[in-house]
Amino acid sequence: MTEPRLWAVVGATGTGKSALSLDLAEALGQRGVGAEVVNADAMQLYRGMDIGTAKLPIAERRGIPHHLFSEYEPAEEATVARYQPVARETIAAIHARGNDAILVGGSGLYVSSVIYDFAFPPRDEALRAELEADLERDGTESLLARLRGLDPGVAEAVDARNPRRVVRALEVALLGGDAQVILPAEPQLWRSGTRIVHLVCERAELVDRLDARVEQMWRDGLLDEVRALIPRGIERGKTASRAIGYAQALGQLAGTLAEAEAIAETQALTRRYARRQVSWFKRYAGSSLVTAPGRDTAATLVNNAEGQAGE
Repeated sequence: MTEPRLWAVVGATGTGKSALSLDLAEALGQRGVGAEVVNADAMQLYRGMDIGTAKLPIAERRGIPHHLFSEYEPAEEATVARYQPVARETIAAIHARGNDAILVGGSGLYVSSVIYDFAFPPRDEALRAELEADLERDGTESLLARLRGLDPGVAEAVDARNPRRVVRALEVALLGGDAQVILPAEPQLWRSGTRIVHLVCERAELVDRLDARVEQMWRDGLLDEVRALIPRGIERGKTASRAIGYAQALGQLAGTLAEAEAIAETQALTRRYARRQVSWFKRYAGSSLVTAPGRDTAATLVNNAEGQAGE
């Protein structure tokens, strides 16, 4: 009998990962192999953040078990260091039941932390709190100046518009670690035989799809969703408050953005995020590239995997 496998369904936002993960689970089921889905999208970890993250409703999951969706309240901080051990424990439990695990999501660092041997930079909560106080008092530029003195390359690469990342980069630099978390040239898999399925889409088509999806989010009630999350702490959540779409909806509710501005800004940030995802997942060696996801594609992936296992 084939050992339970780990599948990773990855790609930019809007490429159809959720649908393919369901098709893949059903294709495995037709071969007598159970399958369960594990989330690797940082924002889908949050309860109540459904419309803006395109979270698959329970009723549309085709009876397939899903794990690590809606785990945190919006006020909680999501970090990859917190996520990795839980995700790996979940996958190990799925394998212990004799089922394949399908990791699905577009948060590149979260995916990488699970499927590859991955060492995290050092952490110091007291130092972090001190730097956050410095940020509040002196602003981002002051922290960036300190970072430039310690590691000019990291200071150049860090997203200066994201104060949280600047604080984290400076924390790591002060602790003597490497703040540039990247995949090694030849990353080693955590589970041998992991199957990586990389969904790709022609750029112009993806842009049109993403812009339309953002507009649909507003029509589907994103503003009401965010309004309901305010009493649950989304405004003070370090991660959730900065989520693309949610930050703009909060701005609209606060009156700092008109609806058209909020939508346009969300579209621009989503396109930029998709470009970063494309660059990230290009580095995954040995991926099966998929341009037209569907049931036939899922069946082919399973057939290929079983054929290679039998060689």
